Amino acid sequence: MKTGKAITWTYWAAGVIILLFLASCGGTEGGKESDNPTHGRIRVGIDDSYRLLLDTEIYTFEALYKYAKFDTVYGNEGDIIDLFMKDSVPLVITSRKLTVDEEKYLNSRQFIPKTTLIAYDGVVFIVNPENQDTNLYYDKIQGIFKGEIKTWKGINPKSKLGEIKVVFDNYKSCNPRYFREKFNLAKLPPSCFAVNSNAGVISFVKNNRNALGVISVNWISDREDTVSNNFLKQVKVVGVSGPGNNDPGSSFYKPYQAYIAQGDYPFTRSIYCINRQTYRGLAYGLSSFIAGEKGQLIVLRSGMVPAAMPVRIVEIKH
Repeated sequence: MKTGKAITWTYWAAGVIILLFLASCGGTEGGKESDNPTHGRIRVGIDDSYRLLLDTEIYTFEALYKYAKFDTVYGNEGDIIDLFMKDSVPLVITSRKLTVDEEKYLNSRQFIPKTTLIAYDGVVFIVNPENQDTNLYYDKIQGIFKGEIKTWKGINPKSKLGEIKVVFDNYKSCNPRYFREKFNLAKLPPSCFAVNSNAGVISFVKNNRNALGVISVNWISDREDTVSNNFLKQVKVVGVSGPGNNDPGSSFYKPYQAYIAQGDYPFTRSIYCINRQTYRGLAYGLSSFIAGEKGQLIVLRSGMVPAAMPVRIVEIKH
């Protein structure tokens, strides 16, 4: 009898271990997936630059599929990717792909991340309403980030403003990384610093005449969003010339959809959904929805450029 009990206990313990192992692989309950493309509950890590867009995408998805629920984790790019690598979220929305080392690490653990391009974003410069320099040459902006131009007089000799204060949402966000890579910088100059959020950048610029803020176009481009409209009233959006165009007759482009789509606006980037689920679960469902017709219409309305839908460019004659 003792031997029989011991065998029974051994099989029971082995069964528990197997179930725990299956659950640790993500999205399984009793050996079955706990979610599917339109049903279940998962966490999603989202770069704060795209909060307004993803709030709408997720709200719409949950309205269409009442048994789907997303627990959103908004944060800077560095922290969101870190959560993804540590199994804390199976899906992230960010403006960079995984690095080769990150993919190798996930592959070594039997995860094959799936990356879906969903939109094109414009990196926007904003200034205080009292600042008259609302058109900046590309090369002048490069000079600011290289530490060669430190005051507004370096932009415009007639300016009455002082030192330029470049403000980001967070040092670990996509925005500082974008300019380090864009201008091949080891580090940003002392004129750059960070607050706590994209909303914080707008507030700082509103209250500081010397500020030059950096945010995603998503925060000031959705004409139907009350938050976006309110922010747009507080600051001025800067127009930028193309690289090497420094003469008075240069054209300056603001981060409008048409200029982003055509490549006229020089500071753009891609936005991705990255899914690490090993099955067709809710992460797959949300990624497919955003990349599909309904999701791309939401991207279009947000002021960014859809990845899978053409932007109609209309010439307006005055």
